[in-house]
Amino acid sequence: MIEARHLRVLRAVARTGSFSAAARELGCTQPAVSQQMKALEQSAGTPLLVRTGREMRLTQAGEALVRHAVGILAGLTAAEEEVAAIAGLRAGRVRLVSFPSGSSTLVPTALAAMRAAYPGTRVSLVEAEPPRSIEMLRNGDCEIALAFRYPEVRGADPAAGAEWDDLVARPILADRLIGLVPDGHRLAQAGTARFAELADDPWIGGCPRCRRHLVEVCENAGFTPRIDFATDDYPAVIGLVGAGLGVAALPELTLASVRPKGATTVRLEPAVHREIVALTLPDLAQVPAVEAMLDQLVEAAGH
Repeated sequence: MIEARHLRVLRAVARTGSFSAAARELGCTQPAVSQQMKALEQSAGTPLLVRTGREMRLTQAGEALVRHAVGILAGLTAAEEEVAAIAGLRAGRVRLVSFPSGSSTLVPTALAAMRAAYPGTRVSLVEAEPPRSIEMLRNGDCEIALAFRYPEVRGADPAAGAEWDDLVARPILADRLIGLVPDGHRLAQAGTARFAELADDPWIGGCPRCRRHLVEVCENAGFTPRIDFATDDYPAVIGLVGAGLGVAALPELTLASVRPKGATTVRLEPAVHREIVALTLPDLAQVPAVEAMLDQLVEAAGH
């Protein structure tokens, strides 16, 4: 196998005309140059140099190898520089997938901090809910998936539990469920409400995983919620509640970027949280740009 270090020595010998001169140029000993040239000729399977008096002359095979060595070594140098830039966060990319309420709250702060700290690193963003975002991570379509899960009902959640065991999960935020009732609701001024107190109300449901979790929480409180409307769009949920069409339980994060109009928030008891995590593959967790982006997501949750 022809090695890059042997090609560098061959170029030095071709340029200087002798082993001793090449050794001085490369900062090594003459025997070391001789040994490397012998190893290169064994790899090539043919003589590359012939001695003419005190100088070394390239054979036809040697001339061909030197000619190719220029491009090989230039490409290798460029590759080394690019890898060093990526390792030093002067270059590189991170593809981030996030669920919508994370995209509108946590992600902007994290992206702004990432750009300020590492302007050479490009970060892209697309939206997808889990488990689709987790599939994208496993399929190589992203480096980080910002996702959520409900630990209280993990056994019923196909995107939680054992399915995540092989991923690196960075905890980001414990996101509490907040009740949302119309302004004229009997509990609007109460400040807090138990789930059981909303048993007779029509409900507005969120995404499929959120609806499944809502049903389990309500059943644990002694009733099955009557879900009249369901939508993945949180502003639509808030609008429906504001129009007096029902009540809802929304993660607190979803209310951070949308001002409820015609609706009032109440603190639900018992407390229920969804866990927001940033997921990546074990090998990707060692990539400097990925690690830096994970750190920024954690920092954004604390602001």
